[in-house]
This record gives sequence, C-alpha cells and structure tokens, in this order.
Amino acid sequence: MTLRSTRRWVVAGLVAALLAVLAPAVPATATADEYVLYATVTASGSSDGQTLADIAERYLGDAGRAGELFNLNSGRKQPDGKELTTPDRLTPGWYIVLPWDAVGPGVQYGILPTQPPAPSASSVSPSAPTAPGTPPVGPGAVDPPPVSRPGGKCVAATVASDPSTWATTRLAADRVWPRTRGAGQMVAVVDSGVDGRLPQLAGRVAQGADIVTGGRRGDTDCLGTGTAMAGLIAAAAPPGGGFAGIAPDAVVLPIRIVTDGEPVGPADQAAAIEVAASAGATVIALGDHVKVTDEGVRRAIDQALSRDIVVVAGAPAGAENAGAAALLPEYLLSVGGVSADGKAAEEYTTDTVDVVAPGVNIASLGITGTKGFVGSGTRYAVALAAGEAALVRAAHPRLSAVQVARRIVLTADEMGGTPAGSPYGHGMVDPEAAVIEDLPDETEPVPPESPGTTSEAGGVGTVTQIAILLTMLAALVAGALLVIRLRRSARRPHGTPGDRPVGAEPAGDPEPAPSPPSGGR
Repeated sequence: MTLRSTRRWVVAGLVAALLAVLAPAVPATATADEYVLYATVTASGSSDGQTLADIAERYLGDAGRAGELFNLNSGRKQPDGKELTTPDRLTPGWYIVLPWDAVGPGVQYGILPTQPPAPSASSVSPSAPTAPGTPPVGPGAVDPPPVSRPGGKCVAATVASDPSTWATTRLAADRVWPRTRGAGQMVAVVDSGVDGRLPQLAGRVAQGADIVTGGRRGDTDCLGTGTAMAGLIAAAAPPGGGFAGIAPDAVVLPIRIVTDGEPVGPADQAAAIEVAASAGATVIALGDHVKVTDEGVRRAIDQALSRDIVVVAGAPAGAENAGAAALLPEYLLSVGGVSADGKAAEEYTTDTVDVVAPGVNIASLGITGTKGFVGSGTRYAVALAAGEAALVRAAHPRLSAVQVARRIVLTADEMGGTPAGSPYGHGMVDPEAAVIEDLPDETEPVPPESPGTTSEAGGVGTVTQIAILLTMLAALVAGALLVIRLRRSARRPHGTPGDRPVGAEPAGDPEPAPSPPSGGR
C-alpha cells in the first residue's frame, strides 16, 4: 500500500470514527454491508400465502411479534424491486430480516442478499415442521452456523459449551459500580470489529472504522473475538441479571484490522491506533493481531500516550519475541492472561508482563446467530484490564493516563510473591482496589516524559527536576547571605525539596513522571 493511498483511507477512517462518536446508536434496520439474521420466504402451499405472523410463530415462537418484523423490513427494496407494505401477504423469494433471538432451520446469517434465491436454495417454509436432527441456529444453538459472504467463508470463533463465570467472579468489578460504571469513557477495541446489534451492547457501540477495507464502519463482526472483548468491557446485564462487562456504562469504539483472513500489516495497525486516538478514545485495547514491538506501532502508541490515552496490550510471547522487553513503549500497560488455577495462558517473554488478568476459559457475548462465547487468549485479559482502566478514569478524572496505568499496577494482587521477571508481573488486576485505594503521590496529574529527559529509579528524578532543585538551592544560598549581611536571625525555610511528598511540585513547575508500570521496564 502506497503512502498516498494509506493517507486517503486514514482520513476517511478518521472522519467515520469521529462521526461515530457523535452518533453511536445502532440503526434498527439492516443496511447493505451489515451482517444480519434473515429467512427466505418460500411458497407455503396455502392459497393465502405466507404472512409475517407465520414467520414470527415459526422463528420467534410468538405470532404477536409480527409487528416487530414489519418494522425491521418495511421500506426496504426486495430482490423483485417491491417493498413490504402489509404483513398479511409475502412474496416467495423475499428476504425477511429477523431479530437477534430468532431460532430454527431456515435462519441464515450474513450480508443480506440482493438477488433472488436460486431454485435449489434450501429455505424452509415457516409452516413446515422441523426436520429431525436438524441443528438449531441462534441463541441456544450447539454450534455456530457458517457464514457465507463474498470472498470466502466467515468462521465464527468458538461458542460456549460449558461457560464459566470465574473471570468476572474473580475480579468482582460490581463492588465498585455504586461509585463508577465507566460512564463517559470510550474504549477502542482494535481487533475483528464488534457486533453492535447485540441487545447487551445496545447504545454502547459506536460505528467505528474498518481498516481492512478502508470502510466506514467497524460495528459488525465476522470472527467474534472483537465482540467478545467488547462484551467483557461494556456489556449490560440482561433483564433478571447475568453476564455483564467490567465497565457497563462505557462506550466501545470498534476498529477492525482482521475479518476472516490475515490481519493488516504493521503500518495499518499503527493507523488503526491513530484512528482510535483521533476519534476520542480514552482507553485503547489492542487485540492479539497488533504487533506492539514494531517500530511504527510503537510510535503510534507513544503518540496515543502523549494524548493522555491509556493503551493496553498483550504481553509478547514465544521465542520469536526474545528481547521484546526493551522494545515495548515505556508507559504501555502490558497484560498477560492466566487460568483459574493461575497458569499462564502463554509463555510470555521475561520482563514484559506488568499485570495479569483472566485469559483462559473466558465467557462473553457471541456474535449474532451464535450461542454465547467461550474462549482463551491474551486479548481477553487485555479487555478486562481495559475495562478496569475505564472504571479508574471515570472515578478519578484528574489522573493522567500514566497515573491510571500505574494505579492498576500498584493495586494488583500479588501472585506467588511476584519476583522480578515473574510471568505474573505485579499480580492480578483488582478493579476495586484500583478505584478506591489512596496513593499518596497522586497529588497532581503526571504526564509522560518529554523526549530528552531521563528517569531515575522511583520515577521522580528528571533533568528538569534537577534543574529546579539547583535553582532552589541557589535561591536558599542567596537568602542566607542576605540574612548574614542584614544580621537578622536565620530561620530554616519551609517547603524545602526534602520536605515535599514524592510527586508534589511548586505551582508552575513541570511535573515529574512516575516509574514505568512494569517492574522490569
């Protein structure tokens, strides 16, 4: 991809993402590029033909929901050029968009066709009985349906067979919901997109951007991994209670960098981070497809950090990432995944893990047309840590992104003593502690260091601070000489550098930067 073409689609993506911030609501009707549940109208054998009540009875179990089907489908051109104007009669070959909870043979998932079905299409009449042994489709299904679309088959990620709630139980983020639920925070998810039509994500997903095609939207999902991340971050609990995200009042900005094939290259990954930052994200969660050690990606992360955005990514793993610790951006929050029994999800490179979060056998939301999701991987630990960051930012709006990351690190629960080089870093993330604990050195917001400054251990020594201290010392010496000359009694001045709490600076002075979140970086 040339630099000129890259700039064109980046500009388009920025515009789309900014528009998404202003209008995050999910549209009620299907557009040409959305993945939806739908059924094909076939001849019923009745002289009256099929009706929406028949379809509602067949796929939704309630004929009274025909009005809902009418609202979903009225005003849309059918393959024969006609439109649905009455619920009492349908034409064979039409496609009827179905709600998310539709179940049964004949339910299809994908981009709505624009051409009439082939004569051999295996559509099922709503009045026909279910064939024995036919696998169900939709919520409650055992397996996800394959999704056909132009250019290949979309294979959904693993669906739930034995879902476990250990991750959300272990983190217990609901303990701080009376104080913060992440309202006002936008968390960008850089992965496979997010299915914005899911009821538990309604009103919580912006349109986002598609880096793969340069398209305008990222709020559809073919693989399901991005949707699972979004569910862990911001899903609302269903009526009657149940699974919910860590920060259920946050908004998710989906940035797609992979569909059903290979992810985009590092240059486009960097562009995805730039789009997320320009669209107003306060937290960016990077999925497993982002190579954080690439030079261009590192620069994009540094730029996001300079805009006061918390950036969360998976810790590098595998032999090919040896020496990665020296390549990670200094204030990146690097997360490892663990199982319920404390085993690492991957063999993370030494000194690259700041904190860990649940990353094995993780239950979340599945994409439309599938059962709930269960999967394993570092990206789900990243999502949980990003949700915690949204909680902290909402509860402590004066803290900088560096301070938020540092707070998450310092309040983590130790695991096995967390020695230097431990695969657990500083331990398991703890949303409650990160929100409510008082850290004495957070008297002022602390920005990242400017290029050209150097840090000492403990994060309070910089070239700028040394200059300040020397200036103050010179002032004290001058004051002492003046006292001697005037023969007045000398008194020790208050507020000398040695008396100040760590992190506190006189008004107008540059503020010190904290130590990097990782104990090893």
